Amino acid sequence: MGLKLYNTLARAKEEFEPLQGRRVKMFVCGITPYDHTHIGHARTYVAFDVIARYLRHRGYSLFYLQNVTDVDDRILTRAPEVDIPWDDLGDEYLADYLKTMEALGVTSVNLYAKATDYIPEIIEQVEGLLAGDYAYQVDGDVFYQISSFQDYGKLSRVKLEKLRSGARVEVDKRKRNPQDFALWKSRKPGEPHWDSPWGAGRPGWHIEDTAISVTHFGPQYDIHGAGNDLIFPHHEAEIAQAEAFTGRKPFVKYWMHTGFVVIKGERMGKSLGNIIPVKEVLERYDPEVLRFFLVYTQYRSPIDFTYEALEEARRAYGRITEALERARAELSEAREERGDGDEELRGAIASASSDFFEAMDDDFNTRDALAALFSLTTTFRVDLDRGLSAGSLREFLDAFETYGTILGLFRGVAAPSVDLIDGLIGLLLRLREDARRGGDYEASDRIRKELTKLGVRLEDTSKGPRWRLP
Repeated sequence: MGLKLYNTLARAKEEFEPLQGRRVKMFVCGITPYDHTHIGHARTYVAFDVIARYLRHRGYSLFYLQNVTDVDDRILTRAPEVDIPWDDLGDEYLADYLKTMEALGVTSVNLYAKATDYIPEIIEQVEGLLAGDYAYQVDGDVFYQISSFQDYGKLSRVKLEKLRSGARVEVDKRKRNPQDFALWKSRKPGEPHWDSPWGAGRPGWHIEDTAISVTHFGPQYDIHGAGNDLIFPHHEAEIAQAEAFTGRKPFVKYWMHTGFVVIKGERMGKSLGNIIPVKEVLERYDPEVLRFFLVYTQYRSPIDFTYEALEEARRAYGRITEALERARAELSEAREERGDGDEELRGAIASASSDFFEAMDDDFNTRDALAALFSLTTTFRVDLDRGLSAGSLREFLDAFETYGTILGLFRGVAAPSVDLIDGLIGLLLRLREDARRGGDYEASDRIRKELTKLGVRLEDTSKGPRWRLP
């Protein structure tokens, strides 16, 4: 079975077939840095980090691009409220975001692209849309005329007639249609601005993302991702701009969207005042516990965030990590001879791996993938009591190293380091034994003391030295 993903454009799961062989281009809408990183951000970016990790595990050559909307109405409104220059405010909260992502193990992004670095490309696209009669100029502003694009609404399934009938009263009377959106905004007092053929001003929100993605990926690419809230109007606008400017369809082959974070039955949002900053959660929980909580729900499903649910996730994650820590400790003393539980554990590993990858191939179903891992750790506990060889313990830990690399979990527990630590400590113990046999007890004692400082517990037995980690 091949990899399938849910395409919002088709409203169905589709076989994943990149436009260029095994090369994959993925763009995910990034943050507008005007406040602290919140749980909604974490939900989306952890989800796409897992997706990126899995694509790379499957052998795809992935370039993951994420934009930063570093000039925007929200930044310009917030900056004077906190008496900070708009660009310093953006830099401060971008740094906060990147620090938070690092803590959560989001490491898969190849490039964070700031909108203000692409002003020439934005102007070029606006000029092209004007030349093609997809846009019109009013004074120093330029608007996209949505009626000029026949396919407008194909992603969100929104009809132009309903947009007109449902338009708000408070609209710019200069627009031909209330839903026409700004490509370029004329200079206002105190705002940052750049020169353009229409006068000094700044870009609209939608055109920033289109300029960045087309610059790096060309007129078409494979995956565009973000939260559900950006399907309309943002992603609809991106399609209209890009396909009108380049003349190529589809702009993006697969559109992927994460489910909302829900607080007490209501979608988390600024207007409701129920935003939860990630830093607040990390004051109470380890970053891996929060990541596990987020990964434990399939990316398209809503997440009901409560601290009670997070506490349940902490206990559940602890059941897995406890098994891994026990396996690692047992490995330090295990023999290579066959154990009574080996055959059953190896069968369970094969079954869990099959279920894990089948779930991940089914639209990155992390919920079912983790269910397979819980089942495997239950079997491990039973088989450990029956006796396991060093070989089967290594297979168990190696399997979790693979799962952890994909999910971004089990860091520092399932090792990339099991074999490396085993080998290095074994080497030091052999050097220590050689020193003792040669009468160099000072060197022997020094090795023991240094290992003890590193937390390695040594026990000299009649069958040779044994060691374990705490």
